[in-house]
Amino acid sequence: MSDVLIEKHTDGVLVLTMNRPDRLNALNGELLERLQATLARAAADPAVGAVLLTGAGNAFCAGGDVKSMAGDARSEGFERRAAGLRQWMESSRLLHDMPKPTVAAIRGACAGAGHSLALACDIRIASETAKLTTAFAKVGLSGDFGGSYFLTQILGTAKARELYLTSPILDAAEAQRLGLLNRVVADDALDAEALALARRLAAGPRTTYAYIKRNMAAAETGSLTEVMDLEAMHHTRCTETEDHKEAARAFVEKRAPVFKGR
Repeated sequence: MSDVLIEKHTDGVLVLTMNRPDRLNALNGELLERLQATLARAAADPAVGAVLLTGAGNAFCAGGDVKSMAGDARSEGFERRAAGLRQWMESSRLLHDMPKPTVAAIRGACAGAGHSLALACDIRIASETAKLTTAFAKVGLSGDFGGSYFLTQILGTAKARELYLTSPILDAAEAQRLGLLNRVVADDALDAEALALARRLAAGPRTTYAYIKRNMAAAETGSLTEVMDLEAMHHTRCTETEDHKEAARAFVEKRAPVFKGR
């Protein structure tokens, strides 16, 4: 039996591959538990500079495993199921909030909870085969894994409501036009392009990235004054880092900086 989540460390990047290709990497309990636990470890691991999330085979993630969920509904009560789901949903929060860049590499189906996980990442790069959809309404569900939050933040409430209520399937070009995707590449170039991006981020000023993400998170809900107060503190803190001092030296010496994450 294959491992449902494949972990690979390369040049400071933790590559996480959801590995249920025969089910289009649909999320079952085992995969969700592994993903949540692995992301929690990655968030605190100084050896990890960036996380790249992708799917095995010809899909990113088709969402929740409906057959598995139906079985859970028969065997467990409401409160226990809701609490269990909320725990699994920490995967989205970790992708969004961890002090490290997160990248989703999307090929083929990206639907439901899989769509939410992709939206939780900082950057989304997709192949021309990508098909994105909220999907929930089509199976009589309201949505989970933070998708309603992320989609509203990215597109605004009017478009987010439309995509949730009507559940259209967006091809890569349309998803990029709307702003859901940062980049679209040829299918055979996706893995290399996504890994190169993640490696570049992992080699960057890691302390600075952590403060950037904190600023961005505050900007999603805070006032201008609150965000500017944070920016002032974080920016000043970054001037004290070894990475900033190295960047300043490199600028004067007309060379590329070598960041150490300190």
